[in-house]
Amino acid sequence: MPNDQTMNHAVRGPSGPRAGWTPPQWVATIALLMPTYAWLTLAVLLPLLTMFCFSFLSATPMGKAPLVFTLKQYRAFIDQPYLLNIGWTSLVIGFWTTLLCAVFGFLAAVALARATFGRMRETLLILILLPFWTNGLVRVFSWTMVLRENGFLDNLVHLVAPDAGSISFLYTRYAVVLGLVHGYLPYMILTCYIALITIDDAIIEAAVSLGARWWTVLFKILIPMAAPGLISGCVLIFVPVIGSFMEPRILGGKVGVTMGTVIEDQFTQAFNWPLGAALSFTLLAVVLAIFATFSGVLKRGAAA
Repeated sequence: MPNDQTMNHAVRGPSGPRAGWTPPQWVATIALLMPTYAWLTLAVLLPLLTMFCFSFLSATPMGKAPLVFTLKQYRAFIDQPYLLNIGWTSLVIGFWTTLLCAVFGFLAAVALARATFGRMRETLLILILLPFWTNGLVRVFSWTMVLRENGFLDNLVHLVAPDAGSISFLYTRYAVVLGLVHGYLPYMILTCYIALITIDDAIIEAAVSLGARWWTVLFKILIPMAAPGLISGCVLIFVPVIGSFMEPRILGGKVGVTMGTVIEDQFTQAFNWPLGAALSFTLLAVVLAIFATFSGVLKRGAAA
């Protein structure tokens, strides 16, 4: 019979308690995250840092003008007060776009998560994702065919009421908001849908069995429990919308001047990269200030 010492040696093996070395968990975590963060640093952080440095220059560094570090670019809102109105317009357009996406997107996500099953749900999800599969420029120009005078919408109305006047509202802020809602609505639907499918059906059934009406279920159960998805969708939409330039320029015309179009003009038309970079970072600071102001509300909504 082998003694205890022989059995322990057989279990442990000749090299000790473990046959191989296992790295600490933090080493494995860093190894997994390194490729992603290296790519983000190369493709996002370094260009942003470069643009931030450009915003303190007196001229575009690729030109022949002497380069001087200055804060002049950040005084643009003081030296050119019309930029304040443009910035306010951008915030208003972003607010209405986000609000409409929140209302329609949440209702669509509720219908998708609670009233569809199987193949129908998969089909609807594909239809929701269709805008992402088409070129954004094509989507925006397609709205000009619908909203312009004697466009598809006008012709449809004239089929019902031949004597009706034109209802075209192309080159208005309403058209800009409509185009932005069309482009960003899938973000809201998907984030809300992911939050809604995690809600246990038993909770809804219990509320209904206790006599809760549909509006009670919606406002007392679904919205509070899906608040993290709703808040995430609002952030994903509001941030890029206030800096958008394609929809305002094409659908807004003369009234579609926003901070996004002004910044684009500084980079592509005026070739004033320092001013464009300064306006971009100023807009980013305003967005961060807005989220910091309402961070308490966002945390309470996410924790509800």
